[in-house]
Amino acid sequence: MALIEYYPEQKKVFLSHLFHTIKAESHLSADAKIIETLHQYENVVEAVGVDNPWKPPYCFQCDLSCGGYEVCQKPHILWFWEHYKKTKQKKKPAKIFTPYTQRCVESYLLTELEEPFQMSHALGANSAPLLARAAYLKRRFQADWYEVFPPLSVWRIGRHLHMKKSDLRSYKKSALGESCRRQILASLQQHDVVFLYKDDVNTMIQSVHAFDAFICAYTLFLQHTGQTESRPQGFPNEEDWIEFPKEKLDI
Repeated sequence: MALIEYYPEQKKVFLSHLFHTIKAESHLSADAKIIETLHQYENVVEAVGVDNPWKPPYCFQCDLSCGGYEVCQKPHILWFWEHYKKTKQKKKPAKIFTPYTQRCVESYLLTELEEPFQMSHALGANSAPLLARAAYLKRRFQADWYEVFPPLSVWRIGRHLHMKKSDLRSYKKSALGESCRRQILASLQQHDVVFLYKDDVNTMIQSVHAFDAFICAYTLFLQHTGQTESRPQGFPNEEDWIEFPKEKLDI
C-alpha cells in the first residue's frame, strides 16, 4: 500500500509512506491491519486506488426474470453483443462473452486501445476472491474508491517517457522487470514531478507489488489533475469504468 501527497504550488508528488509488508498476526488479520493503517490517515486520504473490482458484474446483481443474454435488452448486454459482432469480423472464431463473470470494461481494454490489455474477469477464478476482499475492505473505510489496472497505467506512463514497448510489457517479470521499474522511477524523478526516498525506490524495484501500489496511487494523482481517460461515448452508464492515463500527459 502506497500513500502519496500532492503539493500543487510546487507541482510535485511525494511518496510519503510505502507499506510493503502487511501480514496477519496471531490475533489480527491482514485485512484488519490494512483498515487500521488506512484509519491512521483518514483525515488526509481523499481517494483510494485498488487494482481489482469490488462489485460483481451487473448481470450478477440483476433481479429481473432472466430469459438469457441472447434476448436481454439491457444496455450493457446490447453493448456486449455489438462489441462481439465487431470483434468477430476481425477474429474468427470470436469467443462469446459471459456477462455473469465479466464486465464491459474488460472487453473494451482488450480490443479498443493501442495494445490489447488482458484484464481478468471480475468473477473469474483469479479475481473473484479478491473482489470479495475489496468489497469487504471498502465497507470499512469511507473515501472515494477508484479501480486501477497497473499494467495499463505503466504502459501509458512509460510510453509518454519514451520507453521501449518490449520493456513495458515485461515490467512484472523477475529479471527484465527490475530494469523497467528502475527506469520508470528514475524518469519520473528526472522530470522533477515525484520525490521518492532511496529505500522506497529500492523496494519498488525489487517488489512488483510495491511498485503497483505506487502506480495505483500515481494514477489517482493523474485522475485528480484531469489526465485519465473518460468513459467513452456509448459505454453503458451502469457498467464499471477504470482510471487509466491519457496517451499524452503533462509530466
